[in-house]
Amino acid sequence: MSYGDTLQVGFPRPGRVLRGVLIGVFAVWLAFAVGLNWASAPESVFFRFAGDTERILRGELWRLLTAPWLHLPSGTIGHVLSALLGLYFLAPSLEERWGGRRFAGFLFFSAIFAYAFQIVVELLLPARLATRLVPAYWFGAMPVVEAVAIAWALSFRGQTVRLFFILPVSSRGLILFVVGVSLMYLIAAAQTPSGLIAPFGGMLAGWLFGGGTPSPLRRGWLKLRLALLDAEARREAEARRRRVKRSGLQVLPGGRRRRDSGTDGDSSPSGRWLN
Repeated sequence: MSYGDTLQVGFPRPGRVLRGVLIGVFAVWLAFAVGLNWASAPESVFFRFAGDTERILRGELWRLLTAPWLHLPSGTIGHVLSALLGLYFLAPSLEERWGGRRFAGFLFFSAIFAYAFQIVVELLLPARLATRLVPAYWFGAMPVVEAVAIAWALSFRGQTVRLFFILPVSSRGLILFVVGVSLMYLIAAAQTPSGLIAPFGGMLAGWLFGGGTPSPLRRGWLKLRLALLDAEARREAEARRRRVKRSGLQVLPGGRRRRDSGTDGDSSPSGRWLN
């Protein structure tokens, strides 16, 4: 990774939160890979934790939490390796800048948001089109990786990362690469385990939750709170004005009067009006 004119070469050092996530993703994959491929466990065990729009709408909400941890347990290792490498090379700098608490919240809410976004879009689309874009079961951490990529590019503007260990890509180039690849999958209707809509939800989450400090979502919340406080202050001021008007009280302007004006009986000994 290069910072300005300085090139730093080396492997990232994951923080405590990222280490836990990487170990968790690999451990879940390993458990299902061994269980399904070598222990004759039924596939229904795996799909019980995968995302399923219809079942989630029936109340099986835990699938939103478990689906991001699942990756294809047989036939290929590219699915889990892509997730692990994407998180490993981009996420450490985010955790270092944000701290573990914000970083953990970012990963959690990005995963939920990406798949919830896909559910909403699936419900809005015609059934025939929705089945082409969203598989019956969806899972995987790739939408979170895309959220991390967008958040990294927006948080480290002007810096460079080497894709596939070789290709230098700027922060803007990384955004174009992530968006472009997802669009190519969508145009080709090349179905992925996570679905073709969830990656765009992940990118949106990367901008909402990680596009700066504070994030756009937090900035919007702070502006909303400020607007609410201003409105409350205006309401209180108007209420005070109405109360004063109903009371019939008035404020008389003060000032000095000359004693030879013939009205010193209405002034104080010092010549100042009493209000």
